[in-house]
Amino acid sequence: MPAWLLAPVPTSWTVTLAAVLFFIGVAGVLIRRNVLVLFLCIELMLNSANLAFVAFARQFGDAAGQAIVLFAITLAAAEVAIGLGIVITIFRTSQTTNITDLRGLRG
Repeated sequence: MPAWLLAPVPTSWTVTLAAVLFFIGVAGVLIRRNVLVLFLCIELMLNSANLAFVAFARQFGDAAGQAIVLFAITLAAAEVAIGLGIVITIFRTSQTTNITDLRGLRG
């Protein structure tokens, strides 16, 4: 196996990738109007934060970042379960997943 494949990836590259993924998620939340796409963009932002936590945990040799990521993944699974239940309920009542069409939900 070539030596360049075994070399560790610099933390700056990993953090740059995490930042790019986070801003793609932010752009998706701001631009798109479909609820399912919004959930995907929020998950992308959460996963990019997890990537940054793991990168810094590896750089500093501390397991606390990985423990936070484990908690965040658990939180993301709960968010998906509850969020998709809400989206299915909204779709059954209004027959749309477009946010601009759901103005009747305001309290």
